[in-house]
Amino acid sequence: MNAVAPVPGTRHDDIRWQRGARKQFPIITAQPDAAYLDSAATSQKPRAVLDAVHTYLTTSNANAGRGTYPWANRTTALVERTRARVKEFLQDPDPDRSSVHFTGGTSEGLRTVARDWLVPHLKDGDEILVPFTDHRANLEPWVEAGRLLAKRGIRVSVRALPVQETSGDYDHRAFEKVVGPRTRFVAATHVHHVYGGDMNIHRLRAAVGPDVPICLDAAQSVGHCPVQVGPGGLDVDFLVFSGHKAMALPGTGAVWARNVRGTAFRPGGWQGTPNTVGIVSLLAALDWLDEAGVERIERWTAGLATRLTDRLRHLDRYEILGCPTSLAADASVPPAQRRRGIVSFRHRDIRSDDLGFILYSHGFMVRADSLCQAGAEETDGVVRVSLHVYNTEEEIERLLTVLASLA
Repeated sequence: MNAVAPVPGTRHDDIRWQRGARKQFPIITAQPDAAYLDSAATSQKPRAVLDAVHTYLTTSNANAGRGTYPWANRTTALVERTRARVKEFLQDPDPDRSSVHFTGGTSEGLRTVARDWLVPHLKDGDEILVPFTDHRANLEPWVEAGRLLAKRGIRVSVRALPVQETSGDYDHRAFEKVVGPRTRFVAATHVHHVYGGDMNIHRLRAAVGPDVPICLDAAQSVGHCPVQVGPGGLDVDFLVFSGHKAMALPGTGAVWARNVRGTAFRPGGWQGTPNTVGIVSLLAALDWLDEAGVERIERWTAGLATRLTDRLRHLDRYEILGCPTSLAADASVPPAQRRRGIVSFRHRDIRSDDLGFILYSHGFMVRADSLCQAGAEETDGVVRVSLHVYNTEEEIERLLTVLASLA
């Protein structure tokens, strides 16, 4: 292993810890020459999650809430234990009042909140604020809710959250221009999937006041950085995330509802059989993340992203999306302003999809397209490097060497 400079912001024992964590991912250790840099799309799974799924399927596989025999009872208990585990993981201050509903992922969860909770709460003339430049999954459900209400003769204004064009962050200085007495609901994003920025939800809460419900897309934060809804944390009413981005299996996610502002959240319709295997994997993933230390994971990935950003800024042929200083190795940048382990960029002469193929030919797996960003066209492609605990300093150094050769 070649010696490289320490990751910015990390400690010496973090390096030893990271190497131990990396060994727990079979797909990574089996292909050491392949650098997986697409964890914002989906994360890899540690052995503990794979073992938990195997054990469940070979010892207790049954439907939940449908039978009284031991396998069914154990499955039902696992589902309920995972609900409680989600609340614990989020440091829920009032778990007896809140609720957790399992979904197929963030997109389905946001749509469920829009259809089953928001629509019945809105009246003619109300306004909602939603992100028009975040992931499409956090725009389309709210627009659809407006259309559904319009068919019923209820006119609701769907307004855009103001955004700073250069950084992609919400423009808190312009909140007062869009927040009004008829603002009834806000949808927002915790960490932006393109720019990697923490969207400063505390500023949004201050702007809309204490009574307006906020629904948060936390797909890029849960499992990647500390997320807590208790005092001093995120004062939101709904927090929605995907399990597969947090080291669980695909096809599972959760809606956490505080159930304080407005009526309690109850999904409509017949729910059917839950994804019990996915729920089992989520339970194991949350346990693994807690044991590994989400704070340490965040420190490691932010350090790698800082190294990549600082070096990429000096290559003239590349354009870094978002605010580069928020990922710079500068202690003066407040933690709330720093970006997470996501770096998106373009080459000024090479199409992003072509650059993605070039990087894959050198062993790097990155995302290279419009990233499902609302308002973006297919031609607005970018290359996104998204990091997790299994990524190394050596991978970033090799990536920089290839990018520099193309500059």
